Amino acid sequence: MKRWIAIFLFLATRLAAQEEVVLGLSQDRVHITADFNGSELLVFGAVKRESPITEPPLDVIVTLAGPAEPLTMHLKDRRLGIWVNVETVDIQAAPSFYAVATTGPLKDILRSTEDLRHSITVPRAIRTVGAASMTENPADYIEALLRIRAESGAYQSLENAVQLDQQTLFRTRITLPSNLTEGSYDARVFLMREGHVVSRFDTAIDVRKVGLERWLYVLSRENPLSYGILSLSIAILAGWLASTLFRAIRGT
Repeated sequence: MKRWIAIFLFLATRLAAQEEVVLGLSQDRVHITADFNGSELLVFGAVKRESPITEPPLDVIVTLAGPAEPLTMHLKDRRLGIWVNVETVDIQAAPSFYAVATTGPLKDILRSTEDLRHSITVPRAIRTVGAASMTENPADYIEALLRIRAESGAYQSLENAVQLDQQTLFRTRITLPSNLTEGSYDARVFLMREGHVVSRFDTAIDVRKVGLERWLYVLSRENPLSYGILSLSIAILAGWLASTLFRAIRGT
């Protein structure tokens, strides 16, 4: 029996290795400048095979995840005529940006066990360890987070957005919003067959502030006192210039 299991695992491994992802990106760096208003990332690639195309057909899932960050969410309620926080839940880590693009509906091409193993969907990418001890309904907070970030474009579900030609060439576009968080963005491509991952490719995109934006960002992190003084000085100067201009206009 053990011999047959070993043979089966060997054949399954060989079959998965026969199909691999060859990936390309329109850009592997995104520069955030003072006038940055978003960007569009083209993800394209091909399926490399060691044997002819087999059945059943493949599906492709592309994910792009921004740096994860801890969050604190509050539930507000009206008490004695004032809105106050009545419950607080800490989320261990949530991606600042997350996009999932697919060749078809996720429920049809991705099994829950594979989603659990690879953390492909947005809810699986959010770590909520300990949230259950803070509230009776942690899922409500996750749903609220998903809704808020989906409305702002930070979380994107792009079903049927990946084009797969002749089971070999694929491409999709992901829109990056203007309020990107600086850091490394993880891009992953999954080849799927009957809901199972048969191949996976990982790469990264570097998102950095440049120019004046970069200088101000570094200053605020490394020397917050100087940054505060500079900000206050600029605000005072702007107020003085506006007041002077107003008086000059009234005097004419």
